[in-house]
Amino acid sequence: MTPPDVTIRAYGEPETRAAGSDDGDAAANAGTDASTDASGLWRLKRAFELELGAGTGGEDKAAAYADKLTPRYRKRWLAWVRRCVAEEPGCVVVADAGGSGEAGSDGAGTPAGLVGYAFVLPESLAFVWDAAVLNEIYVADDRRGTGVADALVNAATEHARAQDLPLDRLVLDVDPENDRARAFYRRHGFEPWGEMVATEL
Repeated sequence: MTPPDVTIRAYGEPETRAAGSDDGDAAANAGTDASTDASGLWRLKRAFELELGAGTGGEDKAAAYADKLTPRYRKRWLAWVRRCVAEEPGCVVVADAGGSGEAGSDGAGTPAGLVGYAFVLPESLAFVWDAAVLNEIYVADDRRGTGVADALVNAATEHARAQDLPLDRLVLDVDPENDRARAFYRRHGFEPWGEMVATEL
């Protein structure tokens, strides 16, 4: 069950849009909200990458993941997200607790704003794995265990079911040493299916 203060919605479609506004106000709000969405999504993506680097490898992997999070990477990743969402609206869903989620004057983040996201690759990329791909899912640390992750994976699964796929499967990559994540995915019906290996380019 989703916490009452959280709304699961498509990225880029803020619920604040158009409520009692004329077209000009709605357009202005949409621009502001799109910027806030991008900022909130990047904050979550950055935390996801830093946790992934630190939690699934040694110091070298943690440093590599931290080093890649440059302004250029941010710009390219957000542009890719925009292209994916333009191609297939709803492929990125967010958990929105309202507000901006920006850091306060003391530099501390607030609990408001985006607190999680799930990113299903568009159907046009289904032939990469011959299935739907849950590319990323992340929930802010203070919202874990509250139902936000369950709501996001359910929304991602529903989106994937609507895709025309070679195999009716939703796949994702999970670290074999991440017991908590593996237990979470098992609870949602995921089972081991192959194994990924990699080499440096």
